[in-house]
Amino acid sequence: MPDPKSARRVRKAQISVYLDPAVMKSLADYSARREQPQSMIAEAAVASFLSPDADERREAVVIKRLDQIDRRMTRLERDIGIAVESLAVFIKFWLATTPALPEPAAQAARAKAGERYDQFVTALGRRLAKGLKLRQEISEDLSDREGLDHDEKVP
Repeated sequence: MPDPKSARRVRKAQISVYLDPAVMKSLADYSARREQPQSMIAEAAVASFLSPDADERREAVVIKRLDQIDRRMTRLERDIGIAVESLAVFIKFWLATTPALPEPAAQAARAKAGERYDQFVTALGRRLAKGLKLRQEISEDLSDREGLDHDEKVP
């Protein structure tokens, strides 16, 4: 009469695979640490790779990353919108408050504008190299002002 335990066992199929030496070393190390046969670990890894759960996990990771990218894009859109609006308000204000110059003064102003533009580009380059962003400065300024006593005047 056959043993009841052997009747429940299903004979497993044997395959031969070729592994990269680094993968084989990792498998051997993991097997030794867990004190489990390499074939059992390899079988579990293949089953995990082929299971529908693995696809769902990969999909969840991709969705999480896409959500992060979406949030970053939303912040970028907001920041660019603020920058464009700030520039538009500045230009409108500047045009409304700056009178036109007579021609001799206009020539001198154009020459001076070239110098000032070069200074601006240099200052911008230094600021970008420094890494400090306007939005960081604004939040720092606001937190500094909130820390003042109510009796103090804010410049």
